[in-house]
Amino acid sequence: MEFRVLGTVAVATEDGAFLPLGPAKRRSLLAMLLLQPNTAVPVERLTEALWDEEPPLHSRTVLQGHVSRLRALLAEHGAEAYGIELATQGPAYVLRLPETLIDAHRFEELVSLARAQRGPGDAVLMLREALALWQGPALTGTVTSPPLQAAAHTLEELRLASVEALAEAYGELGEHGRAAAVLRTEAVAHPLREPLSAALMLALSRSGRQSDALEWFHRTRRLLADELGVDPGPALSDAYATILRTGTPVAPVEPAAEQPEPAICVPELLPRRPRGFTGRQDELDALGAAADGQYGAVAVVTGGAGVGKTALAVHWAHERRGDFPDGRLFVDLCGYSDTPARQVTVVLREFLLALGVPVQRIPETEAGMGALYRSLTADHRMLVVLDNARDSEQVRPLLPGGDHCVTLVTSRDRLGGLVASDAARPVRLDELPAEDCTALLGAVLGEDRVAAEPEAAARLAALCDGLPLALRVTAARLAARPQWTLATLAGELADEQRRLGLLRVEDTGVAAALRLTVQQLPEQARRMFRSLGLHTGSELDRYTAAALAGCTPDQAAAALERLAAAHLVVESGPHGPDPRTRPDSYALHDLVRLYARALAPEADPDGLARLLDHYLHTGLVATATAEPGSQPCFVPPPGSRRPAAVREFEDRQAALAWYEAERATLRGAVAAAVTAGMHDRAWRLVLLQWPLILWRVRDGWVPLLEQALISAELEQELDAQSRTRALLGWVLHEEGRYDEALAHLEKAPDLARRAGAVTSEAIARMNLALILAQYGEAARAGELLGQALALAGRARDRSTEMLAHQHLARHFLDAGDHQQALEHASLGLGLGPSPEAIPRRVLLRTSYGEALAGLGRTEDARRELAHAAHEADDHGYEEGAAAARAQLARIAPA
Repeated sequence: MEFRVLGTVAVATEDGAFLPLGPAKRRSLLAMLLLQPNTAVPVERLTEALWDEEPPLHSRTVLQGHVSRLRALLAEHGAEAYGIELATQGPAYVLRLPETLIDAHRFEELVSLARAQRGPGDAVLMLREALALWQGPALTGTVTSPPLQAAAHTLEELRLASVEALAEAYGELGEHGRAAAVLRTEAVAHPLREPLSAALMLALSRSGRQSDALEWFHRTRRLLADELGVDPGPALSDAYATILRTGTPVAPVEPAAEQPEPAICVPELLPRRPRGFTGRQDELDALGAAADGQYGAVAVVTGGAGVGKTALAVHWAHERRGDFPDGRLFVDLCGYSDTPARQVTVVLREFLLALGVPVQRIPETEAGMGALYRSLTADHRMLVVLDNARDSEQVRPLLPGGDHCVTLVTSRDRLGGLVASDAARPVRLDELPAEDCTALLGAVLGEDRVAAEPEAAARLAALCDGLPLALRVTAARLAARPQWTLATLAGELADEQRRLGLLRVEDTGVAAALRLTVQQLPEQARRMFRSLGLHTGSELDRYTAAALAGCTPDQAAAALERLAAAHLVVESGPHGPDPRTRPDSYALHDLVRLYARALAPEADPDGLARLLDHYLHTGLVATATAEPGSQPCFVPPPGSRRPAAVREFEDRQAALAWYEAERATLRGAVAAAVTAGMHDRAWRLVLLQWPLILWRVRDGWVPLLEQALISAELEQELDAQSRTRALLGWVLHEEGRYDEALAHLEKAPDLARRAGAVTSEAIARMNLALILAQYGEAARAGELLGQALALAGRARDRSTEMLAHQHLARHFLDAGDHQQALEHASLGLGLGPSPEAIPRRVLLRTSYGEALAGLGRTEDARRELAHAAHEADDHGYEEGAAAARAQLARIAPA
């Protein structure tokens, strides 16, 4: 275990992972204890460090909470085995540990050893090792309070003194070029530190660059006058005088061999290579192709929150290091961050300093900075990584000027403007494939642990939607709990109510990443996203989105397009084999859907009612298209509102395909209606699916129909109860549950009669008749069918009357009464001349042909059956065509 304060305050484990320390105050607490290891630090001193202003009244309680969490975190990761203990000692706390575990302690030890060395070569080795411990400004990530600022300043002074000592040791070896390289970086960063500038001047002069040394003196002199209003001090003046006096380079020690001066302005700003990176070979190849394909190439890695864009970009940049000999620049533009987006002028300033431009030469305006930046990169082969860009406007001023430079941009937005203006090549990053998810888990947890539970690992990958961020958080939870199995955590994540909460460790998590994306959206798109939390499915089109948000389909389409550009929804294209079923379809991944659901209370409270009414009206249109001529199975409930626009369907096939595509969503809508107490919508949402139920009768409809019956009974809707029991009885019979089927079918006619619903009663009697006929009760079945025909005629419902004739024709065919069958088939055909009634007409014509054959009129029968088969073929009615041809084959040749 290693404790770091020379850079971001952190605790690293043996495998290189970092403990999740949490907020800045907890890091500050740890930093104060590490600055005084094995020493009791009073609570008052810690309070002063954790609050840069007047601490709140409950500061002691907050401090105790941070101590408790830090103590637990250290214990979880085996701190005791390293001799580490966070203890309470009266009104103070002490962190007991071997001081060699602290990077600052090792740094000071190495610097002391370097001073004691007689030979400059040994001093160089120790000083370089000491300075390599620094990973950035000391105590980064802590509160900017006076105690911590003073400590950071002290550490920084020690570092600068070590840099000067290293340069001095290089000078003693005669390696003045290396001394100049070491000093210049610090002199640029600390332009008013005269000893640094003086040492740099002497190193430049001794390496044969007297003019550069004199120029550096004059720059520093002007800067001192402009910034502080003073003249150069003794150190700077003495160095200047020495250079003028010698006139030629003077080296106190002759080098054994001439050493080439290293390049001193090759920036290397990349963060470290991401750990556990796996897969993504296609995307890496695409980046390579984009980078190699044109001059001044720009590639844009786009994808949703947590998909691993930064990891991909940084990994690729490390892999291709040799392609960019002039350096690599990197900046996090904070486009999707809690912190404000980086200003262009600030980024340009950082880039120019990294390129070796002295601070006093940096122009004051953005235009001037940009011009200088482009001119400096014009003749170089460099890589510029612009991470986390918000939009194209933020990127354009930071594009380098060289034809041999490559720019790599990452963003949650598509940055279509950059594609249009700068020929940027988009590289889309989607979720990790299952095998790569398993590999990522193995890289963090160990391959053996993952290999022991392959099914659980695959389930974790699915529950994490293949998002590397979610997988890393999941792995972090498992790593902290070695006693847990992968299956245990998968079981926890299966609970949708808890999943987003479990996919968070400290301040890192999927919900936090999604929040940063959503907060950058325009208001209309943000409102649409919140509305999507009410959706009962995983896919939707602009009509459904319009109902959810209470807007027009065109406005919904624009908002969905913006959400797609931000990778919050995915364009899934037409659903199913028929592109007319759901054009412009969009899908939500589970984790995004769950986050939107968490925001749903902020959405319009009428959104669910609008969604349910949307499906009711769309379903009525689909039913009318799938079963033309049939009467609607209900009227919309009181208070329901017709949507601004309702989808239309071209034909029966398109309508049935819509039912099939929306089946899971409609099931969710029924559940949502029941939960909300909207039973008047619930039973209607079930009954409107009757064309699909009859088409796929054995597809497990019983639970849904039973819920519809409960809702209809709660609403005291007798007609709805009759229709539901009739349909439920038919489905139960097809599933072989005969007693249950008859119990429902026997009740359905009387319920319809009491409701005064003549058509419903006719349908209920027909359904009961068809089942009774299969039990051998042909006489009662015929009686019921006759009653159904009379009821349909009384209701002047031609579609139901036609259906009754169809069933009566079949009834008499089964009874061997071909003449009666012929009459009912003929009467039925006379009721449905419209091509809209094709399925029923085909079945009636088939029965008509069978009856003719039974009466010995073979040629007429063959002609009618062939006509039925051709008519079915022409309208895509495959089952009808097969039935007609089967009867045709039974007729003996003339």
